[in-house]
Amino acid sequence: SLHDGLDMTSGVITASEFDRLLCEGTPLIDVRAEIEFGHGAIPGAVNLPILDTNEREQVGTCYKREGQAAAVALGHRLVSGHTRALRTARWCDFLRMQPEAVLHCWRGGMRSRLAAEWIGAEGVPVRVVEGGYKALRQHLLHELEVLAPQTALVVIGGRTGSAKTTLIRGLAGGIDLEGFAHHRGSSFGRRVSVPPSQAGFENSLAVALLRQRLDAAGTTLFLEDESRQIGPVTVPQELHRAMKAAPLVIVESRFEERVDRILAEYIHEDLADWIAADPEHGFERFGRALLDGLARIARRLGGDRHRTAEGLLHAALERHRREGDTHAHREWIALLLHGYYDP
Repeated sequence: SLHDGLDMTSGVITASEFDRLLCEGTPLIDVRAEIEFGHGAIPGAVNLPILDTNEREQVGTCYKREGQAAAVALGHRLVSGHTRALRTARWCDFLRMQPEAVLHCWRGGMRSRLAAEWIGAEGVPVRVVEGGYKALRQHLLHELEVLAPQTALVVIGGRTGSAKTTLIRGLAGGIDLEGFAHHRGSSFGRRVSVPPSQAGFENSLAVALLRQRLDAAGTTLFLEDESRQIGPVTVPQELHRAMKAAPLVIVESRFEERVDRILAEYIHEDLADWIAADPEHGFERFGRALLDGLARIARRLGGDRHRTAEGLLHAALERHRREGDTHAHREWIALLLHGYYDP
């Protein structure tokens, strides 16, 4: 069982402690393989696998062909000697720097038990999450599906460029859905940073909702008026249903202010992000991202209007590249606000 062999550790984190664990941002050592971690992880977790992706695949194939005993034996052979010592040292180094950290695998089974045993043999205490990532994930899904939709919600809407996200970020109880999605929610909303997996988005959102519920009991939650789909991720159904039934506040802003904000966010800020990520080719990638965004709305924009907007965008990018002048971007931004987003 999970408890066997853990005498040298400080124990097991049970479900009754999950709220505190998640709200306090306790460091987590996730010993699952990289591919599992990429499919979804708890916010702030560090991936230090006991079996890497290739080793996990080998063990899985062995399990299917020869059964559990043979798979376990193979796992021990793959992670032995220098490999075992190196991985144990990484866990112990992390725990010495952050002794409050806890460890988990997929279901709180063999991988976390072995990791805890090896760590304990080095005289370093560690606690293990009972039920592993799966139990933490179910706890967070309960927050999204049952608890959060019962909380007082206010939805903030308004036209594109009305600074809704900035307002939400400044409110006690503000939940930035677009921030968790790494996407601004529009055709031009793709960000430089890699978008999260669906599970990763849900986990981050659920932790934020949990913190709001526990740290500021009675506080109204404020969320932006979003469709269920925000870029590559989807707002959980029950939460989105609650959003659609919530009071709606409309933010109004003058047209020129909206153009200014879009210029600042989608041109100045995004270009800085692209350059930081790729100093040599950042401007070209930035320009391609804008043109791709325009192409995604070409059909709904209409042929003539799309060609006009595309010409204005090309001209603005060329002037921007040659002279560093971003003023010309205002023309295609204004065209899209008048002719597409506002209607």
